[in-house]
Amino acid sequence: MSSTSPSHLHLAVALDGTGWHPASWREPGARPRDLFTAGYWADLVAEAERGLIDFVTLEDGLGPQSSHVLDPDERTDQVRGRLDAVLIASRVAPLTRHIGLVPTVVATHTEPFHISKAIATLDYVSTGRAGLRVQISARPHEAAHFGRRTLDRIEAYDSPAAQDLITELLDEAADYVDVVRRLWDSWEDDAEIRDAATGRFIDRDKLHYIDFEGRHFSVKGPSITPRPPQGQPPVTALAHQTVPYRLIARQADIGYVTPHDVDQARAIVAEIRAEQHTAGRAGEPLHVFGDLVVFLDDSRAEAEARRERLDTLAGEPYTGDARIFTGTAAELADVLEELAGGGLTGFRLRPAVAGHDLPRISRDLVPELQRRGRFRDAYEAGTLRGLLGLARPANRYAAA
Repeated sequence: MSSTSPSHLHLAVALDGTGWHPASWREPGARPRDLFTAGYWADLVAEAERGLIDFVTLEDGLGPQSSHVLDPDERTDQVRGRLDAVLIASRVAPLTRHIGLVPTVVATHTEPFHISKAIATLDYVSTGRAGLRVQISARPHEAAHFGRRTLDRIEAYDSPAAQDLITELLDEAADYVDVVRRLWDSWEDDAEIRDAATGRFIDRDKLHYIDFEGRHFSVKGPSITPRPPQGQPPVTALAHQTVPYRLIARQADIGYVTPHDVDQARAIVAEIRAEQHTAGRAGEPLHVFGDLVVFLDDSRAEAEARRERLDTLAGEPYTGDARIFTGTAAELADVLEELAGGGLTGFRLRPAVAGHDLPRISRDLVPELQRRGRFRDAYEAGTLRGLLGLARPANRYAAA
């Protein structure tokens, strides 16, 4: 749990375009014209930091957004196109001081060497506030952008063929994170000497080959970027079922899950803890955050009316993978406290309309949780690991 108090909850905010509702861009205050400017993202992250939020995640993908899970669509009435999440985080980092920055990376079509370097660089630029959200892609049209592999189209997620493919992609993602983590450790903390008098800049004995040989990757190392300030920036992932829960248990510091009630939360947490034990990580801290989409207003009636208006604009009711909350900040605080009783250590809130619901999180929900003694009154650490109560890990290659 948090280093502040065992009763404190952790809060993250998931940023995606103008918000998680597909018609969010049509709301007053959504700023769709600014979506591809640095200032837009800087303003959102500053608002989250105002609310003392632990970190923001930045969505990303390797194909245009789509209303279909696996295929592109031809819609022209929803936000399409995005900026690169790692580059947004690097641009925003110098404008913030405390909040963690966790961009999304699609492991299926990117190289772990490159991403290790990118996130290490983000950790330097932000002085220890970088994280990583790892994701897979089973979309054939995204594979076609790269031309290095073909993915067979899966008709239904619950078919045996689909489960085989997803298991394969998640096993690859686990290896991917293993490579990234080893590369972060491939420079010891004191590998750089920088002694102008003797002309010794680096101690070559403190750079290490990782010599990773797996089914998916063969990576020699070492990295070209020194060990990040946090040693290991936190790795996070979203999961909805057993196989992705296993990825969280094996490789993540935070898992995002989507329970719809406290009993589901309890069952999911128990499953992840069991998988963590199987993976030999029972003693390591692992946060489990619940994801919720939020419509926040002064009254539940207002929030419901806004959701209905957006659904009408979209031409269909909004449904997602996560529970959708519609109501006031005090009512949301009740829900979070109830779900936390199932063993969740924090929450990742997805604002339905970023320009409306993010300020409601930072200015209404946070003060409500503070009044209840469930959230920090000030940032208590200078790194993202520190905010999450995670110690800085020893380097696996350094001589004990």
